[in-house]
Amino acid sequence: MQALILADGAFPVVEKRLNLLRQTPNLICCDGAVEKLVAVGLEPLAIVGDMDSISEELKVRFADRLYPSADQETNDLTKAVTYCLENGFDEVAILGATGLREDHTLGNIALLADYAVRLRSVCLLTDYGRMDAVLAGMSPDDHRPSGLDAGGPEVCATRDGRFTVARFGCYAGQQVSIFALDPATRLHSLGLKYPLEDRCFTSWWQGTLNEATGEQFSLSFDKGGLIVYRVG
Repeated sequence: MQALILADGAFPVVEKRLNLLRQTPNLICCDGAVEKLVAVGLEPLAIVGDMDSISEELKVRFADRLYPSADQETNDLTKAVTYCLENGFDEVAILGATGLREDHTLGNIALLADYAVRLRSVCLLTDYGRMDAVLAGMSPDDHRPSGLDAGGPEVCATRDGRFTVARFGCYAGQQVSIFALDPATRLHSLGLKYPLEDRCFTSWWQGTLNEATGEQFSLSFDKGGLIVYRVG
């Protein structure tokens, strides 16, 4: 089943993302984001977190939708992902995970790869684009595009089983950035303006600001994982 998580970062302002909030029946909200959600006339299916960032008024109003967790080893976004898994939601899109505090932004982006291990499908959406995590060894049975937001990767294992190939929908001229979680990961690409041939990214900036040349690009990699950002 599909769910949308709203985290307590920058609240979306572009219509495309606001429409996603309006149209999603299974809206899981981190406790710190509830007030922003209510301010635009929407209500969550569930509120998850340590409940330190929600007013007493909203606690009373949504008493039957509170799912508190006192676990100090995880942040509220991870608590929301855990709630999704425990309640049968294995295709998840995340909004509001970036912006505001930079340490939260970096932490949430890094967690995307962890969520990709646990969920059938996960993407992180912002007002400017989307991020997907793909991991070495993934197969089509492990991952499918999220129905909440079109354009997710199709993933299949090829190349003698040593390489994982991730295919991404795109459009000509779309900006693409690629972040390798392991600096020893070897990358090949098709469909990008600046081709990658047996390339390792030893620093995060090295894979930024590439560009799609058509309606699909693919990345082949031998180990570790990638976080792929597409503008739009």
